[in-house]
Amino acid sequence: MTIDPASLELKNSHRAILIGVYSHSQQKALCIDYLSELERLCETYGWQVTAIFACMLRKVDAATYLSKGKVEELAQMVIDLNADVVVFDDEISPHQQRNLEKQLKKAVIDRTELIIEVFAQRAQTREARLQIELAKARYQMPRLKRLWTHLSRQSAGGGAYLKGEGEKQLEIDRRILRRQIDSLKQEIDQVAKQRHTQRGLRMRTQIPTFAIVGYTNVGKSTLLRALTQADVLVEDKLFATLDTTTRKFVLPNKQAILLIDTVGFIRKIPHTLVAAFRSTLEEAIHTDILLHLIDVSHPMAFSQAEETLVVLKELGAEDKPIITVLNKIDLFPNPSTLAKFRILYQKTVPICAQTGEGFELLLDSMMREIALLRKTVRVKIPQSHYALVSELMRLGRVLECEYEENDVVMKLEIPASLEHRLQPFLLG
Repeated sequence: MTIDPASLELKNSHRAILIGVYSHSQQKALCIDYLSELERLCETYGWQVTAIFACMLRKVDAATYLSKGKVEELAQMVIDLNADVVVFDDEISPHQQRNLEKQLKKAVIDRTELIIEVFAQRAQTREARLQIELAKARYQMPRLKRLWTHLSRQSAGGGAYLKGEGEKQLEIDRRILRRQIDSLKQEIDQVAKQRHTQRGLRMRTQIPTFAIVGYTNVGKSTLLRALTQADVLVEDKLFATLDTTTRKFVLPNKQAILLIDTVGFIRKIPHTLVAAFRSTLEEAIHTDILLHLIDVSHPMAFSQAEETLVVLKELGAEDKPIITVLNKIDLFPNPSTLAKFRILYQKTVPICAQTGEGFELLLDSMMREIALLRKTVRVKIPQSHYALVSELMRLGRVLECEYEENDVVMKLEIPASLEHRLQPFLLG
């Protein structure tokens, strides 16, 4: 029996078998944890996971990734469980993918393709959809041959072969895909320029900005919604929200700020998606302060936190002021774990975004961080320079203000970047 690889389609009703490998016994627990995360990705996409298969693999087979015996074992499992798709936790090559599909007679994908599909399913804004289309196109380019291997080649006699239908179609598809990639890049560049303009407007208003960053499903959207009453999607799924959401919020000291909810990070994030979503993730770079949210109830909370910091470092945002927010303390009241986080990370605040517990401490920490970004000064400005007075009132926070003849005497808190403009008017 042979199967046409072109007929293998991904559907939301599939029954899936998940495959993960490890080379040493001490890596098994980590492999299983990765597979648990892969299972949640499948559930988010709408697939039913029928089996999770963690196997030891000393050497990767160039043709099928797994050894011959493991492939035979997997093939029997596919039959016994009536599975529709096999999902590898690690990235497999197009060649390995084709060979496995021929032997298993089922669709075979890897973690990268599944994440791209989940992102495509849940993207809402034009920018997110464009970025997903680009990631898909880049991922498909080396895999085009998989779609056309069923088409015959044409003999030219004497043992030579002309290009068959499949090879002709392959060249056409490659040209189409390249043009699509170029077009998507241009559209994304245009959206990036618009985002840059919006970011410039934010920076000119000097309103402090906080980016909520963290691993996927740690409660970022829940926190944004709880603080700002924003109408944002909150679901117990990986990548429930992909699009950057910005909401205005007023702190207890009357300081207005902007809160930005960013896309969640994940281990083994595909390089195609890091590149495609870079403009979205870069919101974290152009904010004043980061709120690093950690789900302390998760058994892999420490590794998830470190993974987030690795991504922030790749984006060049590791030197930003960070408040480490320990979320879901209601689900994990282990004081020793919280103490360990406090040792590892400075400026930690335990909260429960669902109930609001710890919000007072969090807001106090946010106000203290803003204070470090701003300076309190006393100035005496002639009324002939009232345009400057108006700007200070708009960009700063006025603590005291009185009029002395033709001068305005003010005590105010301003962004540190404005101090140099006030040198002629500063009072001791």
